[in-house]
Amino acid sequence: MSAARQAVVDKAAAVKAAKPDKAEKAETKATVKAEKAPKTSTRPQTRKARLRMSRIDPWSVMKTAFLLSIAFGIVTWVAIFIVWSAIGAAGVFENINNTVTEVLGTPAAEPFRIENYINTGKVMGFTTLLACADVLIITALATLGSFLYNIAATLLGGLEVTLASED
Repeated sequence: MSAARQAVVDKAAAVKAAKPDKAEKAETKATVKAEKAPKTSTRPQTRKARLRMSRIDPWSVMKTAFLLSIAFGIVTWVAIFIVWSAIGAAGVFENINNTVTEVLGTPAAEPFRIENYINTGKVMGFTTLLACADVLIITALATLGSFLYNIAATLLGGLEVTLASED
């Protein structure tokens, strides 16, 4: 009887070992659900940040506008010089001199020369004067614009920007 009883106990232990208890069943169900659950997309997550520009420092705007307007003045001066040199190299001034001489019909008198009225020195001097005036005007307008923005931002809350970053 003890051998039969031992066989029954062994068989019960084997069945018990084959059947998981409630905790093991819950764990296997959770594992199965996790495997069946839809996987998250492979796209990276997007993080967003909302920023509000409520004030601009006028001194910083003035310094930045001053430097940018100086760069603009230099670019203007170089561009005018290149265009004026290209016009001269193309022979436009000689053509103007010949046309005026033919229209006036005075070959015996002193020939007309446009360079006496408009030359490279005068054009570049005027361009320099214009570039200096632009530096002052652009700097003043940018600084005034920052003051006006600060007043409007005080009343309306400023400019809101949303930045997004993908991880």
